[in-house]
Amino acid sequence: MRKELRALFVAVLVAMPILASPNRAAARPQEEKRQRSEAKYQEKLSKEVRHQLVLLPWYSVFDNLAYKVEGDKVTLYGQVVQPTLKSDAEAAVKSIEGVASVVNNIEVLPVSPMDDQIRRAVYRTIYGEPALSRYSIQAVPSIHIIVKNGNVTLEGVVDNETDKNLAGLRANGVPNVFSVKNNLVVAP
Repeated sequence: MRKELRALFVAVLVAMPILASPNRAAARPQEEKRQRSEAKYQEKLSKEVRHQLVLLPWYSVFDNLAYKVEGDKVTLYGQVVQPTLKSDAEAAVKSIEGVASVVNNIEVLPVSPMDDQIRRAVYRTIYGEPALSRYSIQAVPSIHIIVKNGNVTLEGVVDNETDKNLAGLRANGVPNVFSVKNNLVVAP
């Protein structure tokens, strides 16, 4: 009897990994499916956040809004000219279904008549250039001009390296500009 029990016990120990492996194999597709659905949800949420930010009524070429989605938490970044845009952006993102919390790290640029003058001059210089004028046709132009204390930062997306360099050169030629930081990204 003992020998039979011992043989049965050894058989069960040997068979355990073999019996358990189909369960692991079945769990893998379910895990991959869950990860794919999570990625789709993140992508959908990210698109909705972008949509809500672009629809803000006072969002202009002189503002830069960015965001990061981590699960159901959205972190907002960037710079805005008007403080109301900062609170409007937060409220718009909070109203999205599936967003549990919003961290608002948007910087409100200081009020300065000199900076306002530089903004207008850089805008005219960049979008007045025939090679770059096509970027101004959109509701929110893709080249954003951020001016803080006389320092200009260009943010956004352009079609090629030539347009990026041309925008930087044009902005650098504007009077009263202390420095130009060209953060434009070339679209793939």
